[in-house]
Amino acid sequence: MIEKNKPYRVLISGGGTGGHVYPAIAIANKMREMFPDTVFLFVGAKGKIEMEKVPDAGYPIKGLWISGLQRKLTLKNLMFPIKLISSMMKTKKIINDFKPDVVIGVGGYASGPTLQTAAKKGIPTLLQEQNSYAGLTNKLLAEKARKICVAYENMDNYFPKEKIVLTGNPVRNDIIAVDKKRDQALKFFGLDGKKKTLFAFGGSLGARTINESLINNLMDLIAADVQVIWQIGTFYFKEFDERLKDFDLRNIKYFEFLKEMDLAYAAADVIISRAGALSISEICLTGKPAIFVPSPNVAEDHQTKNAMALVNEKAALLVKDKDAKVNLVPEALKILFNEPLQKGLSENLKRLGKPHAAENIVREIIKLID
Repeated sequence: MIEKNKPYRVLISGGGTGGHVYPAIAIANKMREMFPDTVFLFVGAKGKIEMEKVPDAGYPIKGLWISGLQRKLTLKNLMFPIKLISSMMKTKKIINDFKPDVVIGVGGYASGPTLQTAAKKGIPTLLQEQNSYAGLTNKLLAEKARKICVAYENMDNYFPKEKIVLTGNPVRNDIIAVDKKRDQALKFFGLDGKKKTLFAFGGSLGARTINESLINNLMDLIAADVQVIWQIGTFYFKEFDERLKDFDLRNIKYFEFLKEMDLAYAAADVIISRAGALSISEICLTGKPAIFVPSPNVAEDHQTKNAMALVNEKAALLVKDKDAKVNLVPEALKILFNEPLQKGLSENLKRLGKPHAAENIVREIIKLID
């Protein structure tokens, strides 16, 4: 343990999506575990997911009036300079009042003005980039950052090589030991341990392609006697709840949102997911065979790049979004009933998992402070 004279003061900024927020919380949780007297403050964007999830995790947060530039000319774009000036002024006050030892950016709109202000004041800054394709905010901030923690190889395409540390993506502790929770998970979901189980999800809001693919082929899953854990997502739940009334749902457990992701992973034999960086990092740690359906609606098609990093290592399968309604469930059934394929995918996945990512990032933070 590193000796220190006073509690560390750590400011973490960013968000906008769960893929930015949950790694930020995982970093804070690990640092609090290693250095219990650390004082934290988060800075996020007003109206975004972090303003709810960060306080839920037990940390204070301040919100900035900030959003990104739209691709076409809109009123929001005309407001952007005003929002940016407002946010720069507010971050200056936040940093002057809080006096952080280090400022961490996890991507998302709020991290831009926060880290720019910190760098101008000479406060060390660290970036955490979750994806295999660097986000615009992090690319802009890289020049001033002292360290950049990444989850994928070859990130020197986007960042100065001498600043990069390959740490992996931090995930929640409860994901790390899911292999010991299978009995608990089967009991929680009311599942039969002798039957095959498919877990499908598309993030907290849901993914229409994954939902449509399942409902269009649900009779095939029922005929194969496969159990399904299905997170539909808040955006689509009402619609699909109505459409599912015509089916025999004895083996189908569907939810609007699942807090118990660790138990869903533990119960699953095969997983269907979008290819966000956080989902991929979690699935690597579970070692559960997965089919990724990259979202086509993300910058620079980075979810496909994320998924291909695993496909190239024979650690996962990929079904394109446009092909999913026809091919996704048949591919899942092939894996569910092919034990050698499951075993091979699982072994390759586990090699790619980085269970100590949060701890490695905390050690980089401490080096910057000390």
